[in-house]
Amino acid sequence: MMNATLSLNDLHVPAGLDRSGQNNLKIWGLIPLSIKVSSKDTDGRLMIFEHTDMNKGGPPRHVHYEQDEWFYVLKGEYAFEIGEQKYRLKSGDSIFAPRMIPHAWACVSEQPGSLMTLLSPAGTFEAFILETTTHKTLPSQEAIEQAFLDHGMKVVGPPLPV
Repeated sequence: MMNATLSLNDLHVPAGLDRSGQNNLKIWGLIPLSIKVSSKDTDGRLMIFEHTDMNKGGPPRHVHYEQDEWFYVLKGEYAFEIGEQKYRLKSGDSIFAPRMIPHAWACVSEQPGSLMTLLSPAGTFEAFILETTTHKTLPSQEAIEQAFLDHGMKVVGPPLPV
């Protein structure tokens, strides 16, 4: 059931802003983050977020134990690796990464790219991703791995090469 304290107007997120009204969140100081639908809005059923105008790169290869992820490329070109399969996605393409399957992605276009992600169920992923925005620079590999573990995920390899 949707949070009864929210009105439908509360769910409107203007372009360029995060669900909380912010516009400058960055994961580990590198990857732009804009939460469009919070897990709090859906009682944890899903979360939708956008990486807008991001430069080359992406997260390390990792596994979600409890969440499925769906990705939609809004702009640019992205490399994806899901299990043993490799993909190149362009604007308008989407891909699904089921839970328990190692995956990674990276913006590989010369110009900044934008990527929309839906995650379900949200679990503690929103807490994880918001914690990463408190770091202005990339923490140690050990700290990154621990952050993933603390939220039901595991780093299983390096980021995709770009």
